[in-house]
Amino acid sequence: MLLFLSALLALSGGTLSLDKLNMCMDAKHHKVEPGPEGALYLQCSPWRDNACCTANTSEEAHNDNSYLYNFNWNHCGAMSSKCKEHFIQDTCFYECSPHLGPWIQPVDQSWRKERILNVPICKEDCELWWEDCKNDFTCKTDWHKGWDWSSGTNKCPTDSKCRKWTDVFATPKSMCEQIWSNSYIYTTYTKDSGRCMQLWFTGPNPNKKVAEYYLNAAQRGQSYPVTTLLFLTVTSFFVTMF
Repeated sequence: MLLFLSALLALSGGTLSLDKLNMCMDAKHHKVEPGPEGALYLQCSPWRDNACCTANTSEEAHNDNSYLYNFNWNHCGAMSSKCKEHFIQDTCFYECSPHLGPWIQPVDQSWRKERILNVPICKEDCELWWEDCKNDFTCKTDWHKGWDWSSGTNKCPTDSKCRKWTDVFATPKSMCEQIWSNSYIYTTYTKDSGRCMQLWFTGPNPNKKVAEYYLNAAQRGQSYPVTTLLFLTVTSFFVTMF
C-alpha cells in the first residue's frame, strides 16, 4: 500500500514524467537512450551533445535512397537541393531529438513501436520549408503510406500523377501537418516564443525548454484528477485501517 501511495505522490509531483524530457522513441534506428555523439554528420551536428541517433544514422540521413527507409525523394523527378535540405533536417530532427517525449505515442507498425504526433513546429521552419519546395513536384499528400514499394523503394501509385507542390499542398500548414500524417502541427509561434519546436538551430538545443513547457502544461491539466485519486486512496486506506 505504501508503495502505491508513493507512486501516486510521485505522479502528483510530476517526477515520473521527467524522463519525457530526455528520451528516445522505440523506433527503427533510434538509440535506447540519448547521449553524446561527437561525430554527427553535417545537418545533424546540432544534436551532437545529446542525441538519439548514431553517427551512421546521421550520415545516411543525407543520402538519397539510404538504408534508413529506402525512401526516394526524387519520385517525381529530381527534388531541388533547397527542398531536399529541409527533408534532411526533418530526418535529423526525427532521428536525433531527445526532447520529443511529450508527443511520443504508441503505434502498431512493423518498423516501429512509437511515433510522434502533433509536435508544434515553429512558424519560420514550416513556412521556409514550403517556400523552398513550392516549385517541386509530388504525387501524394501523406508520405507515410500508400506508396508502391514493389521495386524496394517508393514509387507513385498507379492511380496518382505528379503535380506541382502548391497544387498538392496549398499552404505551409497543409504541408507540415499532412506530409507525415500529423507528426507536426503548424503554429503561429516564432522561434523566440519558447512555444514551438525548432528543426533548425545552432548552439545549445532550445527544444528541451519547449518540451518542458508542454509537459508542465499537461501535468497542470492532470493535477486535479491525480490529487483527487490520491485523496480517495488515502481516505480508503485509513477507513480500512480504522
